[in-house]
Amino acid sequence: MTKASIARKYRDKYPEYPSHKLARIMYNGNKLTFKDVEAARWALRYIEGKTGASKKKYVKDTPFVKEDARPVNPYNLPESDETIYKPFVFSGHKKIGILSDIHVPYHNIPALTAAITYLKKEKIDGLLLNGDTIDCHRLSRFIKDPKKRNFKLELDTFKALFDVLEKQLKCKIYFKLGNHEIRYQHFLYEKASEIAGIEEFEFENIIKARARGIQMIGDKTVMKLNGLNGIHGHEYIGGISAPVNVARGLYLRGKVSAFQGHNHATSEHSETDMNGKIVTTWSIGCLSELHPDYMPLNRWNAGFAYVELDQNGVDYQFHNKRIHNGNVL
Repeated sequence: MTKASIARKYRDKYPEYPSHKLARIMYNGNKLTFKDVEAARWALRYIEGKTGASKKKYVKDTPFVKEDARPVNPYNLPESDETIYKPFVFSGHKKIGILSDIHVPYHNIPALTAAITYLKKEKIDGLLLNGDTIDCHRLSRFIKDPKKRNFKLELDTFKALFDVLEKQLKCKIYFKLGNHEIRYQHFLYEKASEIAGIEEFEFENIIKARARGIQMIGDKTVMKLNGLNGIHGHEYIGGISAPVNVARGLYLRGKVSAFQGHNHATSEHSETDMNGKIVTTWSIGCLSELHPDYMPLNRWNAGFAYVELDQNGVDYQFHNKRIHNGNVL
């Protein structure tokens, strides 16, 4: 394959990746073709029509040439590695279930069973795994318990869970990265930096290999479900403070209608501005063990949520559910 052909293959597979990140992946997988990362990056820029007018004419009619979303550069400033921050927009769904903080293999079987049963009855057509689906205990920077399951066994448990969710709910499944999943990336950078960037070792590819058809949503990416915003809950530096409850803390940081997981507690907060607009925030309970060794006394509860999306693309109905002793309240 030519350098341009390789670049087209990778850009087609990873349309949202920044050029520099994708160039690293290309180089690590094709070191006999590219002499360094910059050579791989040049190939990407070539197929996207960004290597000058004289070369753009050869690729101008291909699907990879798009208008650059970055500002015009009249002063010919040096190229930037800035990442364009874009939300993930859900579309084509009427009702989406939300399961947050499952932390396999430390999941709460009665609570998870109750949530699946409820969502089956609601006939959801999409399911969001809203972060910390996998615990990644042995990859943590904290003290590790050698008796806990290793990362491979956690992945095996996740695959078994995914198979159940796919079979029972029969809908598109989305996997949002939370702070526990990011432990893998940090571990790779600190312990095995030489293989960081190799396609086979990317976390999302490890998940996709075990969960066919799953849609990945990146770390710290804001989600849009009509007029509702969604995050895992670790996106704000310093976290979400909870002077009254988690939902109020989310309101104080975000100032828009939104939901989050992360804090393992169900709560709601609403305020009306001077124009009469109601802003409501929600935090969702967890589906993991409620009294782990590292924090047996806490304010956690089991729970899940689902959201009904109006076809006008704006309105929605959010339903936040608590679970107690295996029963949906």
